[in-house]
Amino acid sequence: MNEENFNMSIRKFLKMVGVRSQSEIEHAVAKAIADGKLKGNEAFPARMQLTIDKIGLSLTLDGEIRLE
Repeated sequence: MNEENFNMSIRKFLKMVGVRSQSEIEHAVAKAIADGKLKGNEAFPARMQLTIDKIGLSLTLDGEIRLE
């Protein structure tokens, strides 16, 4: 295994996940505010699931998103 290539591919994947996730969350929150489902001052739980079937990895990360 080439450690350098391995680490770079993980970082590339995580960067893509981070950028895409942030964009999706921002759009969903903006729509929820526009639709009156959120006021814009809430905090709400968030969960991220990472699964890599081939190596038997299943990881759930729980956190909170605060709008203020």
